[in-house]
This record gives sequence, structure tokens and C-alpha cells, in this order.
Amino acid sequence: MTGKFLAGFIVICGLIGGAAMYYLQVYAYYEDVVPNGTSDVVLIHKNTGESTPIAYQQFKAIDSQSSPIRYRACFSTSVPVEKLRDTFVVILDAVPLHAPGWFDCFDAEDIGASIEMGNAVAFLSVKDVIYGIDRVTTILPDGRGFAWNRINHCGQKAFDGKKLPSDCPPPPESE
Repeated sequence: MTGKFLAGFIVICGLIGGAAMYYLQVYAYYEDVVPNGTSDVVLIHKNTGESTPIAYQQFKAIDSQSSPIRYRACFSTSVPVEKLRDTFVVILDAVPLHAPGWFDCFDAEDIGASIEMGNAVAFLSVKDVIYGIDRVTTILPDGRGFAWNRINHCGQKAFDGKKLPSDCPPPPESE
């Protein structure tokens, strides 16, 4: 009798722990980003190297303090992609990171396929949001746009504890 009780207790604890872990990974810690109307959607200008705002509508974003790469955003813009491509820094190695399923405007597989087929253009949006993390913005010809944070080459080396390439600034001192 005691064995059955202990086995049942272990199974129940495992189920509760699994459900809690699922909730913490998929739902907890995310917060809606409140748009400020000016700097929510920016792209790095080719000539100045500065993040420059572009016109946007229907902005929806989430972020989390628990990880710098949990940022995801969806928006629309009326600025033609061709004009943006001529003015702002284009990146060729953009790979969108998956968003939680409940953030349904951001479908990483569709965005990635559009980039691969050349139907979407990816831009560098913010260099070093925090050290080693860049923001990427992708815009489709129909004006739909998506943004996410990714680890840049300096961040990959720094976070792995490897020697930084010469083009990387020194990481900030840890407190």
C-alpha cells in the first residue's frame, strides 16, 4: 500500500512540475510592450549608422526581463520595401526566433520562409540593444513587419567565454 502511495505521489509531483515548467516557459515572464509612438520601429540608416524611426501602425510586441532574446514584435508600415532597402542596412543572415504560440501574429517559420525566398527584406534595427544582442526587423512587400532580438557574433563569443574578435568592443564590466 505504501509503495502505491509513493508511486502515485511521485507521478503527481512530476505532472505538477511538468505543468509548472510548461507555464513558466510559455506564458510567465512575458509582458506586453507599450508602444511609445516614435522609437518602436527603427532601422539603421546606411549613411549615419543611427537607428532611424519609420512610420508604422498596428504595433504589437512582447518582451521579457528573463532573457534578452525574448523580444518579438509585429506591425505594419506603408513605407515601400524598395525605399527602405535603398536607405537602411540590409542583413542577409536573418533567422527569426520562435515566439510563444499565443503570440499569433509572429510565425517564425513563415517569416523565415519569406526571407529565404527573397519575399521579405531583413534590416538591422538596433545594434547592441544590450551587449551582444541586436534587434532585427523584417518587412514583407505587403507592409507587414516583424522584429526580434538575436545574439550577434560578439555576443556568441562573449557568452561562450571565448576570445572576442578584434572588431568587437570589450564587454561591459559585470557587477
